[in-house]
Amino acid sequence: MKKNYLMTPGPTPVPPDVLLEMAKPIIHHRTPQYQAIFKKVNEGLKTVFKTTNDICVFTSSGTGAMEASVANLLSPGDKAIVVQGGKFGERFGELCKAYGIEFIPIDVEWGKAVDPSEVKKALDKNKGVSAVYTTLSETSTGTVNDIKSIGAIVKDYDAALVVDAISGLGADDLQTDAWGVDMALSGSQKGLMIPPGLAFTAVSKKAWKKAEVSKLSKYYFSLKKYKKALEENDTPFTSAVSLFVGLQKSLEIILNEGLDNVLARHSKMAKAAREGVRALGLAIYSSSPSNAVTPVNVPAGIDGELLVKTMRDKYGVTVAGGQSELKGRIFRIAHLGFMENFDCIVAMSALEIVLTEMGYKLEPGRGVGAAEKIILEIPHR
Repeated sequence: MKKNYLMTPGPTPVPPDVLLEMAKPIIHHRTPQYQAIFKKVNEGLKTVFKTTNDICVFTSSGTGAMEASVANLLSPGDKAIVVQGGKFGERFGELCKAYGIEFIPIDVEWGKAVDPSEVKKALDKNKGVSAVYTTLSETSTGTVNDIKSIGAIVKDYDAALVVDAISGLGADDLQTDAWGVDMALSGSQKGLMIPPGLAFTAVSKKAWKKAEVSKLSKYYFSLKKYKKALEENDTPFTSAVSLFVGLQKSLEIILNEGLDNVLARHSKMAKAAREGVRALGLAIYSSSPSNAVTPVNVPAGIDGELLVKTMRDKYGVTVAGGQSELKGRIFRIAHLGFMENFDCIVAMSALEIVLTEMGYKLEPGRGVGAAEKIILEIPHR
């Protein structure tokens, strides 16, 4: 018998109560019953995003919200700044290119956070920039950026600040309004604890002004359509009804725990994971690690892809491998969403066993013990 544990930064585990809600008979999306659910979900999302702004919900992956942020904020001839410090930062650049938008890249060494002063330099050097694109938690490298400082800079310019918080929301603090984020983006299959299929964007007044005059082509991702539907507590196109029902329950779980407690839980699990792998003589890949996922350098002499495959296929513990240039060079242990202390312990134990089987010299229990020490030191909430 093998029990499976999902320890990836998306999809993440779904709470049983949420699964049960989604298993109920479906209702029609153009009814008062659905609109009541939509309204409650939207209010809950505002709490998690820490915003009073409108939140538009797309039936798509998080990339749909990323595309919407390009298609709705920009017009032909506009310029954008794109912080590229990983695979998903680069995706903003790819989207700009797809829409014919000139973008100024800020190339950041993978595993490092962008220096906010580089954003200011780029804004001062390139007059008339319409948008700045960056990430909260760069999932591919497990790196968190200083959005508060970036927001304090961008607010003094005409540019809108767009933040990919797809994996970061609920794990790393994001204060959308207080930090001057004009479009905060996220997805359903991460910290919000439901399956893939929904994408979200919180839209500020500054961003709405740009959306009103945007000349880029769009249809399904037109924010104007979503804004009009919001007045009726609805979406302009068919909603993913069962996902909304599940999201209503997952938001209830998050808000009952308390958002500050949720963030503290993620911080605690991240510290436990980091100290656990360090105790095994392994190095954290990122110099600014996110609380959503811990990126770990594969030790010399170990096949990184085989390590991830063995943990998953032999022991049922699924962690993420490296992406793009990091394939085989790192593995990523997530502690995101519906996860608790003992999930970290299971992942650490499986890692110790597989590394030992692959010939890496370690003292059994050393990583587990270091993780447990953090768990014991930080009070349970």
